Amino acid sequence: MPALPSIGGRRRRNGGQLTAPVPVPLSAYVVDCAVYVDGERLPGRWTHSQAVGEVRRRGEGFVWIGLHEPDSEQIQGIADTFGLHELAVEDAVHAHQRPKLERYDDTLFMVVKTVRYVEHESPTTASEIVETGEIMAFLGTDFIITVRHGNHSGLARVRSELDADPERLSTGPAAVLHAIADHAVDSYLSVSGAIEDDIDEIEANVFAPRSTISAEQIYLMKREVLELRRAVMPLATPLRRLAEGYSRLVPDDVRSYFRDVDDHLARVSEQVAGFDELLTTLVDATTTKITLQLNSDMRKITAWAAMIAVPTAIAGIYGMNFTFMPETQWRFGYPLVMAVIITICLILYRVFRKNRWL
Repeated sequence: MPALPSIGGRRRRNGGQLTAPVPVPLSAYVVDCAVYVDGERLPGRWTHSQAVGEVRRRGEGFVWIGLHEPDSEQIQGIADTFGLHELAVEDAVHAHQRPKLERYDDTLFMVVKTVRYVEHESPTTASEIVETGEIMAFLGTDFIITVRHGNHSGLARVRSELDADPERLSTGPAAVLHAIADHAVDSYLSVSGAIEDDIDEIEANVFAPRSTISAEQIYLMKREVLELRRAVMPLATPLRRLAEGYSRLVPDDVRSYFRDVDDHLARVSEQVAGFDELLTTLVDATTTKITLQLNSDMRKITAWAAMIAVPTAIAGIYGMNFTFMPETQWRFGYPLVMAVIITICLILYRVFRKNRWL
């Protein structure tokens, strides 16, 4: 079986000396490399150079290359072949970028955040609810290169759906970019729906009698909503630009699809903004509830302290051991003092109960 083609490599040390670079196999970082002509995928396995050579020899079609977390050495060969800008390549390698759209000569570079809902037993005990990843896309006249970061950001389903729709792919690589954006926004809708259920559960716990939920647990949810917001909000500007004709690389018949994605994103943005406001309200409600509980506890403590003060005061007076004190030598002195203590305590108890301090 012939060896898989490689791009770049890593040098190894042998006895303190550098040996020849060890080639990195294509399969190590290229998830898929396909050539599409008239919307149909050509059979066979292709290297990046073979694929672009075939497209440019035919004068039609485009190449779609999918990469997963490549390093700078691994992506350099592809960057040289397709003329990708070094700044965009650096962003694609290091990831942790905000959603954005940039134009470099005849190439568009777009960053889309992906999100995944992390299943958990309860939102009040989970440490992570939203997991994020990234998809970077280089769009040219006859190619689209996608670079994924994160284990949940796979595009296998997107590629499969597009392969089954040649008419859609016949519009060019911009159709792939739209499908990626649409896929990401659909995941936003799914995650926001799941988070809405979690927030409803938290809200019910906050207003339930004798609930044990704390402000820290709500802040945790607020942090996860912020993570989703960072993925959703910045994407609005890139989608609007693509829908308004920011680049000739996006045909007119594809722009309307980007407008549809932008509409869906606007709905998610409204939901996320609503989540943030509701969680802020729940934090305030929880703080108020805790304050009221503390006040109630303080009233109870004060009431019991007042009742305890009565026998303490009387016992303190008669414990001064003076020789001449009233009732100390009286036969009924002790029962009288006990009766007075109990009577006063009962009166105080009834007063506090009437005023709901106990």
